[in-house]
Amino acid sequence: MSAERLTWIDTHCHLDAPEFDPDRQEVRARARAAGVGLLVLPAVHSPSLAAVQALARQQGDAYALGFHPLYVEQEPPGALQQLADALGAALDDPHLVAVGEIGLDGFVAGLDSHEQARCCAAQLALARDAGLPVILHVRRAVDPLLALLRRTRVSGGIAHAFNGSEQQARAFLDLGFKLGFGGAMTQARALQIRRLAADLPADAWVLETDAPDIPPAWLYRSAQQRQDGLGHGRNEPAELPRIARTLAELRGLNLSEVARQSTANAVAALPRLLGLLPREAT
Repeated sequence: MSAERLTWIDTHCHLDAPEFDPDRQEVRARARAAGVGLLVLPAVHSPSLAAVQALARQQGDAYALGFHPLYVEQEPPGALQQLADALGAALDDPHLVAVGEIGLDGFVAGLDSHEQARCCAAQLALARDAGLPVILHVRRAVDPLLALLRRTRVSGGIAHAFNGSEQQARAFLDLGFKLGFGGAMTQARALQIRRLAADLPADAWVLETDAPDIPPAWLYRSAQQRQDGLGHGRNEPAELPRIARTLAELRGLNLSEVARQSTANAVAALPRLLGLLPREAT
């Protein structure tokens, strides 16, 4: 398989984000030209539920419905019921592949950890009842999130932008999850992430961009660089094949092997992706 014909799945991309308002169609076209045949678009709050559904259906991509921990305190009363209703209405939609982006965030100061945990537990129950995997946000909250997952078992999913220890990684794998690796892996100083990406079993990982966030090393801009007018470092799904090259180098594989394995792992994590894949990737 030649590099030009490889097909990739970006398992985490916020194509609906306002950063893409000026050129969203061009961004998707660039990704497709780069071989990124399928994106997974996770919702983050109530207003984005309908947005990711419409965009995924329009572009032939996948979506997930959920409330991100950074936004749960802003949700109005009845939001969880709104999410439950949206999931119920979309359960037969082949573009719906998961509940997400949900989870816990212990990094951002001032957040209500109890409200985060309450909302995450409720969404895990929705995923369990719907028979859907979950896409997890987990930032400096790995152990509390693992505890929630042990109390409410779901059918696996993805621990997005994983940045924990090897022991924590193994705990997620034991619960049926894959670990998401993206732009952070390309940073030379990200020693733990790079070590995990290199050493974990072949079926442990998936690839993602988190676009427009977590830019790879070649797009990263410091605050001073941004102030000096060197751009904002917006990430795009078209960067995924180059991110994958970093993983190939870390694991000592060729790019076609990484493409095949990443597709197999993504489908194992989110089985409904199989029905959306371009024919040449199946």
